[in-house]
Amino acid sequence: MTRTTEHSEPLPAEPSASATLLRFATAGSVDDGKSTLVGRLLHDSKSVLADQLEAVERASAHRGQDAPDLALLTDGLRAEREQGITIDVAYRYFATPRRRFILADTPGHVQYTRNMVTGASTAELTVILVDARNGVVEQTRRHAAIAALLRVPHVVLAVNKMDLAEYRESVFAAIAGEFTAYATELGIPEVTAIPISALAGDNVVEPSAHMDWYGGPTVLEHLETVPVSHDLAHCHARLPVQYVIRPQTAEHPDYRGYAGQIAAGGFRVGDPVTVLPSGRTTRLAGIDLLGRPVDAAWTPQSVTLLLEDDIDVSRGDLIVPSADAPATTQDLEATVCHVADQPLGVGQRVLLKHGTRTVKAIVKDIPSRLSLDDLSPHPRPGRLAANDIGRVRLRTAEPLPADEYADSRRTGSFILIDPHDGTTLTAGMVGASLTARPAPEAADEDGWDF
Repeated sequence: MTRTTEHSEPLPAEPSASATLLRFATAGSVDDGKSTLVGRLLHDSKSVLADQLEAVERASAHRGQDAPDLALLTDGLRAEREQGITIDVAYRYFATPRRRFILADTPGHVQYTRNMVTGASTAELTVILVDARNGVVEQTRRHAAIAALLRVPHVVLAVNKMDLAEYRESVFAAIAGEFTAYATELGIPEVTAIPISALAGDNVVEPSAHMDWYGGPTVLEHLETVPVSHDLAHCHARLPVQYVIRPQTAEHPDYRGYAGQIAAGGFRVGDPVTVLPSGRTTRLAGIDLLGRPVDAAWTPQSVTLLLEDDIDVSRGDLIVPSADAPATTQDLEATVCHVADQPLGVGQRVLLKHGTRTVKAIVKDIPSRLSLDDLSPHPRPGRLAANDIGRVRLRTAEPLPADEYADSRRTGSFILIDPHDGTTLTAGMVGASLTARPAPEAADEDGWDF
């Protein structure tokens, strides 16, 4: 199919900070003040509606508190309010004149580690809180390790409750030094340490009058200015096909387009492309964006690609540049976080969802389980329980074009699903594909050995 564009555009420029959306997550130990920090951000940035604040004031008064408990702006479950803790991931949207934000307030309890993984999986920045009185504790190291595993590019260390440590610079410096050394060992590329008091509002939105020794940004100022254009625009171009558009109308008798959200990188009309896993090649004849043709499009735009040749393309296929196509494989090795209550065991039959494609798979091996306390692997655990992080080897029924997670967080990730009830079992990050595997076993009567 050939097609000309009536309204051509130059390749879009990389967005400035004022035009971007920042996804960030908060993490920290129980009672370190995560929800209070989020509530303070929302309140002091004028992002709380009057009825929301009135509800918080009523709930706070019911609990016998004189002042509004800003943590209640995010702790929405009754159990959370009664216990004063965060259990589920609370998502909130707010905006300032400089940037838009989606934040995920994640739980601090060890048993809710999986919720932190969920909240941080799409984050470009993670705020890890530390109580100034307690310093770096086991859960601090656990959350830093998860941020490193998920390759969150920016980490903020918020040393909270500085008011209870008499705003002493020495306390902040010692905690910041210890955490930064640990983060460097984990391979975290950037740490910004900020001393705050979420309860009093010091260095959250407004600079603190009690810490004149600190000359860095407030939390909000850092969130507004941290660069986020690094993430997907320069990655390998990928479009998972979500839907095939074939109207077959009098106006569009021959129109055949492949719609989806660009997962990474960008496409330009005329580019040679390959459709995976079939490996068939063609060129881009056109790109439709918001109902009109354009010359080029970038992530995260939702577009329809038109191809010069009528080749077989369906939902679940991946359109990539021919010169930058990932290898397809049926053998995956990945780091996973098990999120279900029932364990994941060797030999278990699962469904693997990668992008828009879902295939059958078998857990062939679980080589190790990671101890987040000391980052040491426990070999051959046999199974993974809820909240465990480990290495898993999988065999899929069909070849998958999976990137390394280090190269692309979007196309290097997947989830495992229980084929019986559709429950999400495990979140995975693709490591190196296996290059040497034993000969495939004979298929059993259900066809699940590949």
